[in-house]
Amino acid sequence: MRFSFWSLFTVGVVTVTIMAGVVTMESGMAIKKVPTTHKVVALTFDDGPHPATTPALLSVLQAKQARATFFVLGNRVKLYPALAADIINSGQELASHSYTHRFLNRLTPEELTEEIDKSESIIAAIGPKPTLIRPPGGGYNDKLVWELRQRGYTTVLWSIDPRDWAGKSVQRIVDTVVNQAEPGSIILLHEGEYAASTPAAVGIIIDRLRGQGYEFVTVSELLQYYEIRP
Repeated sequence: MRFSFWSLFTVGVVTVTIMAGVVTMESGMAIKKVPTTHKVVALTFDDGPHPATTPALLSVLQAKQARATFFVLGNRVKLYPALAADIINSGQELASHSYTHRFLNRLTPEELTEEIDKSESIIAAIGPKPTLIRPPGGGYNDKLVWELRQRGYTTVLWSIDPRDWAGKSVQRIVDTVVNQAEPGSIILLHEGEYAASTPAAVGIIIDRLRGQGYEFVTVSELLQYYEIRP
C-alpha cells in the first residue's frame, strides 16, 4: 500500500518514519530504489542547470505532463539562476548535487561543509531548501550518508543508468531504461552538451513506460510509495 498515515517500521537496520505521507530515513541508508508494487518511477537529471538541455527537458516534461527531480550543482545555479527558477516554476523538484561536483566521500569535514552549505544557500535563495542530495559520481559511504542525514538530507542514488553522459544514442538510452524499468526505479540521466540525446530520449521513455502503465513522479513523491516487505 501507499503510506499516507503515521507509521514507524524497521527495514534491516534502518528505521523509516512515515508521517503525513512523508518518508524520512532515521539512520544511514542511500536510496537506490523504492520497494513498491505500484508502477511508479522517478526520472532524475544530474549536473544542471544547463542552457543546452534544461529548457528542452522542461519542454518535454510539460508536454507529457510528467514530473521529475533535478539534482543541480550549486555553481551552475549561480551561473543560471533563471533556469533553476524555471525548473521550480514548471512544477519539477530541485535537489542538490553538491556545489562543484567533487566526490564528497573524499573530502575533509571542512571541504564537505563548504560543498553542501554553498549549494544549499544558492538553491534556497531560489526555491525551497533541498532535502535530497546525490553525491557526485555516486561516491558515498555509511559515514557520509550519516553526516548528510544530520544536515537534513536523504541520499539518493539510482537503479537504472543508461550512461547518457557518454554520448549514447537516443535508441540506446531508451532501450536501457525501458528494459530495466521496474516499480520504484530511480532513473539516472544528465544535462549538458555530452547528454545531447537525453531530451529526445526522455519523451520516448515517458510514452513507452506510460504504455506499460507507469506513472512518473518526483523522488520525494516516490518515497511515499515505500512498502514494507515481508
